[in-house]
Amino acid sequence: MSFVTPRTLESEQEVRASLVPVIVGAGIFGYTCVRSFHAAYGLRSVVVSGVDVRAVSSSRFCDYRVFEGYSDEARLLDYLCELGRELAASGRLGLLLGNADWHARLIASNAELLGQWYCVPYPSIDVMRRVTDKRSFYDICEELSIPYPRTLTVGCAEGSPDVDADALDYPVVAKPATSSLYDMVSFPGKEKVYEVYDAARLREVVALLRSSDYDGDLIVQDFVPGPDDAMRSLTIFAADGEARAVSGGRVMIQDRDPLFIGNPDCIMIERVDEVVECGRRFCRHVGYDGFANFDVKYDERDGSYRFFEVNARAGRNTFYMTLAGIDYVRPLVESCVLGRDLPYAEAFEPHVYSVLPRAAVRRCDRLAPEDRERVLELFRQGRAAHPYDYAPDSLGHKFWTLVAKVHKVLR
Repeated sequence: MSFVTPRTLESEQEVRASLVPVIVGAGIFGYTCVRSFHAAYGLRSVVVSGVDVRAVSSSRFCDYRVFEGYSDEARLLDYLCELGRELAASGRLGLLLGNADWHARLIASNAELLGQWYCVPYPSIDVMRRVTDKRSFYDICEELSIPYPRTLTVGCAEGSPDVDADALDYPVVAKPATSSLYDMVSFPGKEKVYEVYDAARLREVVALLRSSDYDGDLIVQDFVPGPDDAMRSLTIFAADGEARAVSGGRVMIQDRDPLFIGNPDCIMIERVDEVVECGRRFCRHVGYDGFANFDVKYDERDGSYRFFEVNARAGRNTFYMTLAGIDYVRPLVESCVLGRDLPYAEAFEPHVYSVLPRAAVRRCDRLAPEDRERVLELFRQGRAAHPYDYAPDSLGHKFWTLVAKVHKVLR
């Protein structure tokens, strides 16, 4: 295997006795890791965050640590090294995971250093940079005849050429080419994705980013029409370029908050042959290792499935793989920690991943009536789950889960 690791363990019994999952970042991803490692192996995770996310810190299954230098990459790296030494001194082995793009980049960039104490289940930094830079990502799609939106690249660094905004057909979508760099800056008017309906708005967005500390590129691409449920999510765990575990679904409802726009709030498990085949070819072509989360959209104009981007990490919605039949932490442990060669497997059992309660789904006016009924029927069958809902956890966690759900509905 190509994963960086100080040593492999010999058995699941040794995993239960020696492995310590270390999760950088809290929120939904952090908690799904906590619950999943506990459910699968009885493990207690360490969660490192810059703030106290009460729905996670109240869990009885994690050691939650608030680190004030969390947002400083150098200080966070030093802290992780110190934690790794502590684990090694006690005979434990760490498994290191991050919940944001910049965490994944930091870990992959320092894989050899961190690999003294941790299993590092990420692709090499060269592969990570290649696939997460959207210009390079679309070049790969072009090579493999994978559909993607028509794209223009605009520089945001000082002295970059002006964009010929009047030459474009609108509407378009504008988003940073390198999300791990964009995550690290903050400025008024920042949005995850900018929907642009005319040339004046595009000039405004370009000016906004050029006045910020973000000096990467801006991707301006064809707006693929379609409602929320035109989006598809594909998750692949790969080793040595070969897909080992695959799951995916149809996004039914997306978050509308400008800072979280595009995040799936409700996903119904669904297999699309073309999407799965393209994702597997992509991973094989670049020699991918670890989790890859692809964002895809059905284009009603020609019936194609257009690949937008890949996140080189497990994400908050990766929990749908567990719901659909493969506990998503098991491929990580089996491949990276135990060093086993996994057979190919898929997870597409009918379920719904939802951070919205059933009542909110019922009231959502963005769902077609027949789709709403399909989702609600899975709720009625007990085949819908919120990632925070883990029965063995503490009363405190259950209380803060209720608070988080109410906040989500009211936001």
